[in-house]
Amino acid sequence: MNQIRTLKGTHDILPSDSQKWQRLEQIVHKVSQRFGYEEIRTPIFEETRLFSRSVGEDTDIVSKEMYSWEDKNGTSITLRPELTASVVRSYIQHNLGGQAPVQRLYYMGPLFRRERPQKGRQRQFHQFGVEAFGSENPEQDAEIIAIAWHILSECGLSENATLRLNSIGSPLCRTAYREALKDFIRPNLAQFSETSQTRFETNPLRILDTKAEHEQKLLEGAPIVSDCFTEEDKVHFESVQRFLNAMNIPFLIDEKLVRGLDYYSRTVFEFTSTKLGAQDALLGGGRYDKLVETLGGKPTPGIGFASGMERFLIAMGDQTIESKMDIYFVCLDEAGLSTALSLSNELRHAGFSVISDPLRRSLKAQMREANKSRARYAIILGETEMETDSVVLKNLEKGEQETVSQKNIKEKLKNLTI
Repeated sequence: MNQIRTLKGTHDILPSDSQKWQRLEQIVHKVSQRFGYEEIRTPIFEETRLFSRSVGEDTDIVSKEMYSWEDKNGTSITLRPELTASVVRSYIQHNLGGQAPVQRLYYMGPLFRRERPQKGRQRQFHQFGVEAFGSENPEQDAEIIAIAWHILSECGLSENATLRLNSIGSPLCRTAYREALKDFIRPNLAQFSETSQTRFETNPLRILDTKAEHEQKLLEGAPIVSDCFTEEDKVHFESVQRFLNAMNIPFLIDEKLVRGLDYYSRTVFEFTSTKLGAQDALLGGGRYDKLVETLGGKPTPGIGFASGMERFLIAMGDQTIESKMDIYFVCLDEAGLSTALSLSNELRHAGFSVISDPLRRSLKAQMREANKSRARYAIILGETEMETDSVVLKNLEKGEQETVSQKNIKEKLKNLTI
């Protein structure tokens, strides 16, 4: 019988890697909560029309990459390809805007897109992100970017990261810019790729994302979005820059940055990293003041960002993660198993992490396993210790050991630095 293996575009997160994932998750929780954001969790599958209406019918995500099917009632269902739309749906459905004028939310979880698997991006991948609803003011944009900057800093990535910033203006500005860009491209449209020619009709701003050198040359001298700014757009973008400078968050203005999804307006941004090679995008987001209304809610401004967790972990590299195991319990006498289990349980209740050997191996084998586990201490319980109601406490880092009474071991460990 052929061995059953993971499907193409999926992978297992093994125990050797899970500590790295947990560390990143803990940083996201800590930083987001430091800014007053609360976690939201949404279903893994939603009605397909949620993504068609939010992400855009003509985007690659909706037209090519979604995992969709019909349920028994004939409703089209899709495994979520992104999370902002689900968060907005939840915001509307549960009237979160009626509970507080500003809602600050963050999330993390798996997403699904049928695209070509590559390093740091599988068909099942994971994202974390942050969303704020209720304020159209530029200080909200600066706060969102600051959260991203703090997460990067906590992960040791800020020194190798670059914040690329742009504004694509209000919908009025964006409409005018689309036409100006199309007028510029139209004379040379035949020289662009089939993908870019499709985007010319559906979302010409996406052509600015091209990585093809000959297309980049064709775009030299193209109009820039700031040429179409309204006065309000200009003031808003200048204010975002001023607030970032006030927080000492460095940035570069990138006038070709537009972000890939249809729902963005005004501020868009992206963090890139020198640790990721040619595909250097690490985190991105922007403002979406019309998305809540598009999905049937009251007009509500919003802004957020998302990051692929796999790419974040690649950028973080093999950072040393300190072991969380405190004690390895070595029991050498079958008659002492009940005592060993009782002491282990008591120590866990006191907050210590304890592991033991269920194979009843020799002292040498158990001590070898204790060192392998990277526990700080070993507690040894043998025949002699059973007779004297004691244990041997060994510091595995220093090699020092002492005998401690069983009734005092908990207090002894509490007084030590673990």
